[in-house]
Amino acid sequence: MIVKGRGVTEGKVEGEILYSSEPIGFYGAVDIETGDFIEEGHELEGENVAGKVLVFPKGKGSTVGSYVLYGLAKNNKAPAAVVNEETETIVATGCILGEIPCIDRLEIPLEKLKTMEKVRINADEGELENV
Repeated sequence: MIVKGRGVTEGKVEGEILYSSEPIGFYGAVDIETGDFIEEGHELEGENVAGKVLVFPKGKGSTVGSYVLYGLAKNNKAPAAVVNEETETIVATGCILGEIPCIDRLEIPLEKLKTMEKVRINADEGELENV
């Protein structure tokens, strides 16, 4: 099944889903050196974002979050892709700088993705496919 959305950045990847129903503010939430999610009390605390298709509603917090995404990419610890309900400026900028494929505005609710284990992202076409 191919789900249509909007491509925010370019790229094609395949990976396992790491799903959060909570917004993510990368600054102070993700360790730039390891990709570990370190925000206390967040549902992803203890998880690692490296190489995962990171699915969350939207970003939050400081503009420094863009540079955290960029730093994760430079350290080879970035998510393989980002999928949002609505990608705001901080996450979009980080994905552009880090060359991380990003899509949003899917034609299905994000919570339906948490039952999918692995997906293929074609951000060039704004598509997500269950693998």
